[in-house]
Amino acid sequence: MANLLIVDDEAQIRLMLSQMLTAKGHQCTCAADPDEARSLLKGASFDLILCDINMPGENGMSLMRDILPRYPDTAAIMVTGIDDHVVAEQFFDLGVYGYLTKPIDRTRVLIAVANALRRHELERINREYQAGLESLVAQRTEALREMVQTKHRTLVGMVHAIAAIVENRDPYTAGHQRRVAELGRAMAVKLKMTAIEIEGIFMGGLIHDVGKIAIPSEILSKPGRLDPIEFELIKRHTTAGYEIVKDTAFDWPIADIVHQHHEKMDGSGYPRQLVGADLSPAVRIICVADVVEAMASHRPYRPALGIASALAEIDTHSGTKYDPDSVQACLALFKKDGYRLE
Repeated sequence: MANLLIVDDEAQIRLMLSQMLTAKGHQCTCAADPDEARSLLKGASFDLILCDINMPGENGMSLMRDILPRYPDTAAIMVTGIDDHVVAEQFFDLGVYGYLTKPIDRTRVLIAVANALRRHELERINREYQAGLESLVAQRTEALREMVQTKHRTLVGMVHAIAAIVENRDPYTAGHQRRVAELGRAMAVKLKMTAIEIEGIFMGGLIHDVGKIAIPSEILSKPGRLDPIEFELIKRHTTAGYEIVKDTAFDWPIADIVHQHHEKMDGSGYPRQLVGADLSPAVRIICVADVVEAMASHRPYRPALGIASALAEIDTHSGTKYDPDSVQACLALFKKDGYRLE
């Protein structure tokens, strides 16, 4: 399992967290203050740090600013007594994977740690892939040609593996990414795009929600309406996903699809309120496919609205929220070609 460092000035909190996580097979080391944490980091490698924010003297936020850039292979979760979305955003801006509020809840602790370690492992694999790719580029021409073929197979395999990780974690939307990818591909074929563009749309659709591995499971599967803080956390999945895939040398515009699939043509989307001119044809297609699949399928917070409602939505807002060409391609598939979501 993982090697964890717990930093908290309260001995009772340190003991409680250590007992919870040791029982799950993790190895836990405790520090009472930031100075002790720094000393431990010099002598050992930790997969994850759980750090209190409010401590006498130097606080946890200051410690994270100092150590996270110096220990890129170590993930972090903050522990705080204040449930404040502004403070939470400051955590995420530092590169912290999540935060826990006191009083400590065992289930939330275990879920947060599991999510952080899963994302940490995915990023490690991504970094190793990048390092391997850079070394291959330096080889001879024939080796380079072989590497290109291997790279394509590897990237396809990586995309499918990432998609499986996301969907296994969120059973309520199992199949969502694949259905979006398949619909997006069919729309791209309808629009007579090139083979590489069609493949890119399919691959991007398969992992467009990869950032959800950074969102607590209890929020993803919550029945009923999300509160404002929870919704803000959900919205961060686009940026979190972009950070995961942006440095991987994909042959397709996957990073843009992951980052922008909730943008709208009129600038009303998120995370950057982009407008039509800023959105590539691939992104425009996935935006439409994502809305149609989501509305037509069941969600924890509502039953399926049906394909008729989904098509009415994109038709009504064609040219405002959604790209007209993508909308027409989608409508033609369902109404003329008999396309069905599996």
